[in-house]
Amino acid sequence: MVGAGALALAVSGGMGLMLAAAFASVMLIAWSLEGTRWQLPERGGLVVVLLSLPLFYLDWKYQTRTGEAHERVGVSALAHLILFLSAVKLLQVKADRDWVFLYLISFFEVLLAAGLTLSPLFLATLGLYTLCSLSTIISFEIRKARRRVKITETRLLVAPDSTLIRRLMRRRRRPSETEARRLPVVAFVLLVLIFALAMPLFLVAPRYGSSALARSGAGLSGFVGFSDTVNLGDIGRLQQSEQLVMRVRVDDPQAERNRALRWRGVALDEFNGRGWHRSRGKTSYEQTDSERNFFQLGTIDSLHRITTQTFFLEPVDTPVLFAAPRAVAIQGTFPYVRRDMEGSLSTRPHDLERVTYKAYSDTTEPDAPTLRADLEPYPQEYPRGSRLNFARYLQLPDGLDARIAAQAREWIVRGGARNRYDAARVIEQRLQRDFGYTLDLKAGGPDPLADFLFRVREGHCEYFSTAMAVMLRTQGVAARVVNGFQTGVYNDAADAYTVTQREAHSWVEVYFPETDSWVTFDPTPEAGRPPLRHSAGLTASLSKYAEALELMWIQYVVGYDKQEQRSLATVLRNRLYTYRRTLSEGLDTSTALAVQWLHSFTGDDGSDGSFMGGVGGALLALTPLLLLIVLLALLVTRVRRMGFWRGLRFWQREAEARSVIDFYERMTAVLAARGLQRSASETPLEFASATGVAEALKITRAYNRVRFGEQHLSPTEAAEIEAWLRELEGKEIVR
Repeated sequence: MVGAGALALAVSGGMGLMLAAAFASVMLIAWSLEGTRWQLPERGGLVVVLLSLPLFYLDWKYQTRTGEAHERVGVSALAHLILFLSAVKLLQVKADRDWVFLYLISFFEVLLAAGLTLSPLFLATLGLYTLCSLSTIISFEIRKARRRVKITETRLLVAPDSTLIRRLMRRRRRPSETEARRLPVVAFVLLVLIFALAMPLFLVAPRYGSSALARSGAGLSGFVGFSDTVNLGDIGRLQQSEQLVMRVRVDDPQAERNRALRWRGVALDEFNGRGWHRSRGKTSYEQTDSERNFFQLGTIDSLHRITTQTFFLEPVDTPVLFAAPRAVAIQGTFPYVRRDMEGSLSTRPHDLERVTYKAYSDTTEPDAPTLRADLEPYPQEYPRGSRLNFARYLQLPDGLDARIAAQAREWIVRGGARNRYDAARVIEQRLQRDFGYTLDLKAGGPDPLADFLFRVREGHCEYFSTAMAVMLRTQGVAARVVNGFQTGVYNDAADAYTVTQREAHSWVEVYFPETDSWVTFDPTPEAGRPPLRHSAGLTASLSKYAEALELMWIQYVVGYDKQEQRSLATVLRNRLYTYRRTLSEGLDTSTALAVQWLHSFTGDDGSDGSFMGGVGGALLALTPLLLLIVLLALLVTRVRRMGFWRGLRFWQREAEARSVIDFYERMTAVLAARGLQRSASETPLEFASATGVAEALKITRAYNRVRFGEQHLSPTEAAEIEAWLRELEGKEIVR
């Protein structure tokens, strides 16, 4: 039990590998020293425990000075204190109260581990701990009860020198190996019952507060690229890490096949030559009082255009909410959802919490012919009616290198572009084809964009998107830069995309006024787009299924909230309705067949007695069900009267009891025929002794062993009893 508690703490990250190995060594030493004179005396253990308080303070100060995160200092120091106390108690001489103290310490270890992790691996350690704790507490109570039991003599129906008495005395002195082996089985059955009884309570218990936002320790710090100001190179630094950011499940497979979805974060509109900035404009705050936690952000012409995404976002130090382009609704346990003029979404900070929410997006875009025909001039303001100058999407920094505009004009002319859409496609394709992708930040100087275009000609996605947006602006095409994430790696076991920091991405949105739409363009070469699927191999397969298990744990345990409760209730109600309808149709069919059979049997044409025929057919159809109910009722009654196992083994029990009664009744019938009657006050053994018949005494002793000692007669013993009975039947008895 103590080891399982320490294992839970190690799995949750409460102690390091070296400390775990040291504690395991202490457990092995304590196991070998248990019951010897080398154990620590009780008073010595008390002194060491009192010394642990200043050690706890010194440990706290040491971790603070070594630069440990503030929120982890107290947790680590508390874990060290608990392990120290547990080690001292394991090594000392232990009374019952010391064992109870160890049990409580192990419980606090599991409790501390529960607050440190949300991994499904904790569920396995919790199950192991529960199994060990049940076995331990049962054994502990058995030992205490045995010490209090007084040995008393009693008058039995069996001779004191019988085999049964000797076996019972051996059982009283020490438990049998069979009983010891049965203890883990009993504990496992209790564990299953506990989980079976707790699961319905978990599913139906009301959720208060933000149950879908569960604490998960420290979040991803230094999460650049998703704020009001982003410098060139920020996204490249973010892509250097493989740390998990989120998992995304897409419900619309058609949208998944037709286009590579991107998870939009922030859109930026002002460029100063070295980075991008988001203009200050009107920001809308969406709040909801609905239990569905549904925030409507826009409208849509048809529900068939909706792409539903479920996000499992890790703790990050940005309030941004990610979604596929043009989110029209968000569903999650948030106090509010904020939307700016660029369509970027955010909520309260969640740097220490895992966030689960759904996003509904209209990912459809106008087709190419429609966009090519869009020659409408730009409006004076955007969004329309907002009084924000649309010119910010054409803004260029002072002192921009003139070669950038000349290069853009040359590409467009050579590409034969005569409209906004074709101009955007030409620049996108030239950047993809003529430039290389690298995460090394080679471009620099006072004008990193010009350095990227005319000297280095290599960079990461942020340089490509910036180059395209600025080049389009030099030709009078409105564009903005969007930072977010690529689709990620698809896990077919979890039916979700795994998105790490490596999938951080930057792309361009171009505005088309006739359809009032922002269309996505991505000038980054294919080398900057990670593969969409997991790699093959045993390790990859195991990792894939482990990730699927973790996602299931997050969705149905960590993120289980009122919305999940309603979804589960809807599924159960629909299935119950389906089963009830199927049963009703089956009964109707059976009734109709029974009525038809009854009419054909009686020769009735159906004009008379139709009601009685229907009732008779229904009763006939229900007869097997009624018989089954009667049999189950009889079985339940027998089990309640005789116990579970004895009640289920009724054939064998009845046969054995009948055989015992048969040979004893044959003996008593023979003795009664010779005038030897057993009185009501005599036990079988007293009666046999009083007859003075040696065979009667032998048969009675066998009868007592089988009837009251729950023993079985061997074939040899059964043959001997049959011989005694025949000898008794042929003997003349003299009293």
